[in-house]
Amino acid sequence: MHMADMPRKNHEPDVSVIIGAYDAMPYLVRCLESVEAQTIGADRMEIVAVDDGSTDGTGAFLEEFAARTEIPMRVVRQPNSGGPSGPRNRGLGLARGRYVFFLDADDYFGEEALERMVAMGDRAGTDVVLGKIVGVNRGAAKSMWKETVERADLFSSNIKFTLSAQKLFRRDLLVRLGMAFDEKLKTGEDALFTMEAYLRGNGVSVVADYTCYYLVGREDRNQMTKKGGYTRRFDSARALMGLIAEHVPPGPRRDALMVRPFVITLLPQFGPGLVKQKPEVRERKMALAAPLMKAYWTPELGRHLKVDERLRLMCIAEGRLDLLLDIAAFLRDKKEPETVRRGNPPRPHLAYPHFGESSVLPDSAYEVTVTEWVGGRRIEAPRNKPRPSFARRVVRKARRSVLSALRAPRAHRV
Repeated sequence: MHMADMPRKNHEPDVSVIIGAYDAMPYLVRCLESVEAQTIGADRMEIVAVDDGSTDGTGAFLEEFAARTEIPMRVVRQPNSGGPSGPRNRGLGLARGRYVFFLDADDYFGEEALERMVAMGDRAGTDVVLGKIVGVNRGAAKSMWKETVERADLFSSNIKFTLSAQKLFRRDLLVRLGMAFDEKLKTGEDALFTMEAYLRGNGVSVVADYTCYYLVGREDRNQMTKKGGYTRRFDSARALMGLIAEHVPPGPRRDALMVRPFVITLLPQFGPGLVKQKPEVRERKMALAAPLMKAYWTPELGRHLKVDERLRLMCIAEGRLDLLLDIAAFLRDKKEPETVRRGNPPRPHLAYPHFGESSVLPDSAYEVTVTEWVGGRRIEAPRNKPRPSFARRVVRKARRSVLSALRAPRAHRV
């Protein structure tokens, strides 16, 4: 029997669409229309909407919509909680579907989104399904939508770079693990939740051949992501790094995942803007980053990064704000580093500030180890004898032991 045709317990829906809404008009209108237009059909889903203390008529519109839609829908109205985690947790507690999808009230679905994602989860038996996301009036990550895959490898694929909550999650996983959004975190709470589901669930699927989700950039910029001071970013990085370290032992796999919090969460705090910040802010940022560098930074992790990213993180690890500011000023002025070939065999290096003159930043720190673009030119990392991936090394070792067993004299074979 196909899983989609299996009888559902107590008329449980296939999917609960959880919408946390705060002052979401007029975006909410299109959002709800996109749920109603889903080809999966009203009998296979439900809506759980939580109005988080809106003052613009959002709550009234949700109730009015619930009264006229064929989709089973519950509306909860509560005082403002100060962030998206509270409403999502409240909605998750009320959801009855086999899957849940956290839909932001500003955004909207492609018509076949839920049908395709539920079918994928059922076919692959995975606990998280990513549907292709496209930005409207804003950018959206693209690197993870190259192909549809039933089971993506968390360590080698780019799914670690999409940790927003707008995914299909198998509710049984969330209930079994007692998972919830961390209401103490004011930013990055969705990254923590999604990464935990990636790490502890039974696999992740990607639906890349259909736009499932439209991520809308609001004209009024009332998105929570835009708000909040820099200390929140460090709280977010600390939490995500801690989660990864808890579930993945030190080594290549941990390094591959740590690229995400180091580059996306931590490094933007040490960008070109650092040059014009107050000295006390810079010092505070260095102090907040220091324990994270000490605990989780490795030279191997640095090999996954672009040269300017690696250099800045090495300066932070060494406590060298002076060198870091020189590199930040170079980036602010949009200067282009010269490409220099060094070593035997010669390898491309990018001559950012202090190349060849600092013991803190040895020549190897400037070596190109991933593809880079400088002034419109593509600079490839040398491919001679690349370090095999963790999985490839395991396979190679296994193959060697099998071959040596086969080559052994027959009398000695076991």
